[in-house]
Amino acid sequence: MRALRDILESRQIPVYFCAVAAAVVAAMYGPDTAALEGLITPVLALMLYATFLQVPIARLGKVFGRGRFLGALLLANFVVIPLLVALVVQFLPRDPMLRLGVLLVLLTPCIDYVVTFSHLGRADSSQLLAATPILLVVQMLLLPAYLGILLGSEAAQLVEAGPFIHAFLWLILVPLALAGSTQAWAARSRVGRRASAALGLLPVPATAAVLFDVIAAVLPRIGPAADAAIRVVPVYIAFAVIAPVAGWSVARCFDLETPARRAVAFSSATRNSLVVLPLALAVPGAMPLLPAVIVMQTLVELASELVYVRIIGALPPK
Repeated sequence: MRALRDILESRQIPVYFCAVAAAVVAAMYGPDTAALEGLITPVLALMLYATFLQVPIARLGKVFGRGRFLGALLLANFVVIPLLVALVVQFLPRDPMLRLGVLLVLLTPCIDYVVTFSHLGRADSSQLLAATPILLVVQMLLLPAYLGILLGSEAAQLVEAGPFIHAFLWLILVPLALAGSTQAWAARSRVGRRASAALGLLPVPATAAVLFDVIAAVLPRIGPAADAAIRVVPVYIAFAVIAPVAGWSVARCFDLETPARRAVAFSSATRNSLVVLPLALAVPGAMPLLPAVIVMQTLVELASELVYVRIIGALPPK
């Protein structure tokens, strides 16, 4: 079991890119994939359960004991990056729906494959993994406020509270509670330990399944929004260049060790496109523009991650 898990973890990047390629082929040449849209939230919940299962839930409070790292991570993601986003969106057309899509994706830090890429980039991925539930909770609480500030009255017309409550319940509370229950079962039962070990194989396949499901479900329906999606690419590229530098600078101000600085840089640059997609799909009139804008960010980001692994991983010790 452990050997299979090591094989999956060592080949995560090829698995993810194969999932994306297979999704593109399925969307272009396969049967109707619209039904996959209904599976996005369940598959996301499975992926988040698998992610949280790697975090010792009973010792989650110890994350708060790593004050400097957590402080740098929260400051970078929820103060510095929103300021950067507020700047870059000024270069977008004044289309509320288009801006909403960009804001949804750029204001939310990743909590899944960022751990993979940060590990490959010689970052302190264990601390980043332990902080994932906190990052997810904080972004769900702050995102409506940020949208209200950056979109004004237009946000109230486009964004409703219901999808956020639904996401908080099914993408945070339920997976976190199930992960904690699984860990408690494993702590007191041999069967639980075996089941937990088997479930430990889930993170890579579950993330690949989400990538496949999201892209295969959305791609066939975004044709009319292709031009708009292409127009946001320069903004995404600018963000991809500036965000890791901003994260590294914040971590440096907190005098973190180099692996922790790398983790903050990766987190600052990697966004939560997969998790915010259900929120986007719940917006009236979302199709096809919002999914097109969000999926485009995913594609730009996956290419950027390969650069981050080389450059951030090569940054010298402080």
